[in-house]
Amino acid sequence: MPQGLTDVLEEWKCLEKEYQHAQETHRMYLQKLDEISKLQNNCSSSIVSQQRRLKEMSHLVKKCSKGLSEEDAKSLDEIKQKMKTRSNAFFEMEAFLPKKNGLYLRLVLGNVNVTLLSKQSKFAYKDEYEKFKLYLTVILLIFSFICYFVVSYRFLDAILNFLLVWYYCTLTVRESILITNGSRIKGWWVFHHYVSAFLSGVMLTWPDGILYKAFRNQFLAYSLYQSFVQCLQCYYQSGCLYRLRSLGERHNMDLTVEGFQSWMWKGLTFLLPFLFFGHFWQLFNSLSLFRMSRLSDCKEWQVLMCGLCFFILFMGNFFTTVAVVRQKLKSRNLKPKSL
Repeated sequence: MPQGLTDVLEEWKCLEKEYQHAQETHRMYLQKLDEISKLQNNCSSSIVSQQRRLKEMSHLVKKCSKGLSEEDAKSLDEIKQKMKTRSNAFFEMEAFLPKKNGLYLRLVLGNVNVTLLSKQSKFAYKDEYEKFKLYLTVILLIFSFICYFVVSYRFLDAILNFLLVWYYCTLTVRESILITNGSRIKGWWVFHHYVSAFLSGVMLTWPDGILYKAFRNQFLAYSLYQSFVQCLQCYYQSGCLYRLRSLGERHNMDLTVEGFQSWMWKGLTFLLPFLFFGHFWQLFNSLSLFRMSRLSDCKEWQVLMCGLCFFILFMGNFFTTVAVVRQKLKSRNLKPKSL
């Protein structure tokens, strides 16, 4: 038998053994997947049952909370405290279990399961989200600078607005996936990305004309400033979150936001003047557009619609930030009294 054929036969035998091993590993993998699926269903049903019984228990606690002795009241307070911690524990458990997508994710992705089953996968996706925000913010900053200072073409303005639409739409999808996986971003800081995406889409469709040219530089200057502030926020919030997570004061899946939250009070209050200036710039944009919409030669519907969007952004950003600052000042003033 030729030496070449002998080598081929020996190599084939090695491949056969490795193939058999791969088949066995894949069979075990499918078996474990089936076991995991059953465990997920059992765990989900147990959590639902526990949550239902906790609600019933809370009603019973409220009914029997009056006319108790000091010892009984102390026991009841311990039960209340344990019920609060139990709810947080269920939230942590549900972050690793498959769940139905919200309306927005169902419209965009369908009923695809987007739950990441390991902490490493969740953290990797969160870190990739933060990098995406930072990189795109830098690109938008550079693009806004070019459009404002270097060239003045409607085509480049359209590319900038298209980038803004794509950026905000992508953020809404990624944030929805992160919320499904345990991130606690909620409220206005989620909704304002939908408003920003809609605003950028309206700006994209605004035809070139006298009114567009009159508002163009004001909008580009605002975009330039907004990108600059978002770069500051991404950089400093990431460092602050890393420090708070290492101290155990923040959840591992907390995200940076384009605004001010309570956890930023220690170390990031210097960002507040930048934020408030940006909020009032949004108000100035809305008032400028409202004045334009009242002109006799205003025929574009985009003028009034952009004015409304900027006004909604101002109201949401300003009052949410003021509420956070007011809450922190109030809690800080109450601390010395409680000591």
